[in-house]
Amino acid sequence: MKKDSFYITTTIPYVNADPHIGFALELVLSDAIARYERLKGSEVFFSTGTDEYGQKIWEGSVQEDKNVEEYVDHYAKKFIELKDILNLSYNNFIRTTSMGHIEAAQEFWRLCDKKGDIYKKIYRGLYCVGCEKFLTERDLMDGVCSLHPKLVPEVVEEENYFFRLKNYKKQLLEYLANKKVITPEWRRTEAISFVESDMEDFSISRDKKRTPWGIPIPGDDRQVMYVWFGAFINYISTLGWPNSKGNFEKFWVDGVTVQIAGKDMVKFQSVMWQGMLMSAGMPTTDHIVYHGFITGEGGIKMSKSLGNVINPNAIVSEYGTDALRYFLLREISPFEDSPFTMERFKEAYNAGLANGLGNLASRILTLSEKYLEKCPEIPEHSIPQEWKDHLNKFEIQKAVNFTWSEIGELDKFIQETEPFKIIKIDLEKGKKLISDLVLRLYTIGRMLNPIMPETNITLKKLIRENKKPEAPLFPRKD
Repeated sequence: MKKDSFYITTTIPYVNADPHIGFALELVLSDAIARYERLKGSEVFFSTGTDEYGQKIWEGSVQEDKNVEEYVDHYAKKFIELKDILNLSYNNFIRTTSMGHIEAAQEFWRLCDKKGDIYKKIYRGLYCVGCEKFLTERDLMDGVCSLHPKLVPEVVEEENYFFRLKNYKKQLLEYLANKKVITPEWRRTEAISFVESDMEDFSISRDKKRTPWGIPIPGDDRQVMYVWFGAFINYISTLGWPNSKGNFEKFWVDGVTVQIAGKDMVKFQSVMWQGMLMSAGMPTTDHIVYHGFITGEGGIKMSKSLGNVINPNAIVSEYGTDALRYFLLREISPFEDSPFTMERFKEAYNAGLANGLGNLASRILTLSEKYLEKCPEIPEHSIPQEWKDHLNKFEIQKAVNFTWSEIGELDKFIQETEPFKIIKIDLEKGKKLISDLVLRLYTIGRMLNPIMPETNITLKKLIRENKKPEAPLFPRKD
């Protein structure tokens, strides 16, 4: 990483349904990285938000017989509530219906137009309302959109504005040649393949008669911005661009920029958005990390359109925030698809938290409270470099697994040394052994900072106060 200022974003979801576990994964992954960077001493700006324009939003409000402003406010509130539910540390929540964002999107349009990269033409093709885009042969599977198989594509013909993405083919290939720009590597290969083969100019507006809910286009009141073009600008409008250059200069221009997105976003985030930035004369994103999907039974993708989603709020209500964060960061692959079932969640909770971390903490703190007069002196720098190396490469699951390997090693050490027996024979040797156990537990607590922040605080507080927990940190669930 090159500088002390660090900027990280999630994608921004449509507000046409309740939040589900798939987006919770993206939020928690981003939050863990943001917390780690703060732990390192970086000045961090972490942004998330909601995408509130487009045809899907308009149709959703009509179906629910709601005023569209009330509709987006209702669902945006549910995403805002995730900050407390998931214990997120973001700095700003950007809504694309805010005046600041609208002004930024219009100014960005003017920059691209001034560059000569916006033109108008009539287009006819298959259109997926779920994706809010025209489909290519590559997008189809058995005649329907591969991402929204339950939606029948519409044949649409209309006059739209287009962005000259093909103007930036050479620059995009140069950008993607940097092996550090995309994680995992195979998503970079995917982006390069798209630029070399299928990349075309893309539509950036919709006829207002068909899609009345959108950001107005400067100088043309018959069209609104295509939701993908307008929504991308949130990554800089959240920093105050163009009205306030302070955060934009500090974090987008001078800092490290990292964007977290789902694997279906490769061509949008790594190609279309980067081409737009090139057109506007702005720095491209330093690093984009793509995660896989959370699947349900039988490996079927969880999605709002398929109706098989799990609400994270229900899990947190029963198990707590840190239990959900633990499962998402350890049991869900950061880059591949992974299944989520309540049976699998409960097994992981009991094994890793109730019987693992919770039981270990109770054993050590009980010994410490009983035999030590006070907490041993805590060294300042005790986090292993291997753990840091994993997080520096966005390999969060490896960092969590490393933490739990330390928990396993410490548990094994207690079984082998039996300090509860030694202290009865040799008091000083026993106290030294227990002090060492406490220090190792404190290091584990430090490694929990970005993963399970509540447990991090609780565990370190108990250690400093030399107290055993009054109740199990993670009660076993039958």
